[in-house]
Amino acid sequence: MEDPKPPSLCPHCAGPLSKEMETSSWTVKPFIRDSFSMIGSAVGGISSAFYGFNHAMPVVQRRIKGPMWLHFLIGAPPVIVFSSACAGLAGGAVPALAQLASSSYHAALSSSMPPASQDDKMHKSRSSSPL
Repeated sequence: MEDPKPPSLCPHCAGPLSKEMETSSWTVKPFIRDSFSMIGSAVGGISSAFYGFNHAMPVVQRRIKGPMWLHFLIGAPPVIVFSSACAGLAGGAVPALAQLASSSYHAALSSSMPPASQDDKMHKSRSSSPL
């Protein structure tokens, strides 16, 4: 049985030099990426909705006189747009940060053991020679 070829890494940045390595162990799986996207969208949407209603509605109530439904009718659309934008940004940013953390972890792990260079191999072959 042959040993698998060690992954080829860039000596400067420890990035993958082969496409197989880039798509197999350095990327977050689609299920996890989609889960992070859903969680990010939910957290971004809910937190921005709370923030928007707590900060926008008092401004609307001070500037517009009338019944409460009118305040809600005027103040809700900007809050919904703000909340949707934050949910979209968080839904994209959270999986991107998960990918960044995964790639950084794999790069740090693979660079902790430097690959043997050609000079080391030649030195070992010369020193183990019986001549």
